Amino acid sequence: MQSPRHEIPESEKDMKKKTPPSINNILLCGVGGQGTLLASNVLAEAAMESGFDVKKSEVHGMAQRGGSVVSHVRFGEKVNSPLIRMGECDLLLSFEFLEALRWASYMKATGKIIVNTQKILPMSVSAGNSKYPENIEETLRKNVSSVFAIDGTGNAEKLGNAKCLNVVLLGILSREVPVIKKEVWKEVLKRRIPQKLLDLNLKAFEVGWNLV
Repeated sequence: MQSPRHEIPESEKDMKKKTPPSINNILLCGVGGQGTLLASNVLAEAAMESGFDVKKSEVHGMAQRGGSVVSHVRFGEKVNSPLIRMGECDLLLSFEFLEALRWASYMKATGKIIVNTQKILPMSVSAGNSKYPENIEETLRKNVSSVFAIDGTGNAEKLGNAKCLNVVLLGILSREVPVIKKEVWKEVLKRRIPQKLLDLNLKAFEVGWNLV
């Protein structure tokens, strides 16, 4: 005699079919005055325009004095928290070398770091109380699968304005976030950038796009 067949309820079948929604965890960090917050706002808005649920959190208490600035941007089908946990960051965009090292502990082993090679000395280093770390790029490469170090500041200066560094870096970042189309990035930039600076920044975005 056969034992009665155990039927799996439809609700359980549905649960087994479903996989957790993919969430993109991107951390942007830099030094006050580099345009880190504008870059994170553009990223968050571009993700929303692309139909994703977006959460963002930032810390910029010393931003006006050249202090550390960091912004967490998370987007996907459904995002509950704006903060990225340590070890869960997919992509780190750093506007300065030391800041990349400062936040590298948030990275997944399979994550990627995009870092501007500019060095801005912290107060403690300028005052002679500490030394700027050496071999930062080598240290970063020990912790993640990929590091892209680029002279973003130099590329911005070639365009005639070092302040468009943030948009050069956004151009690089955009190639690493294929779920957001290039046209969407540009439309958000057109809304966010003052008209008199728009042409310069659109060129800066293209420079970054073509550096990857």
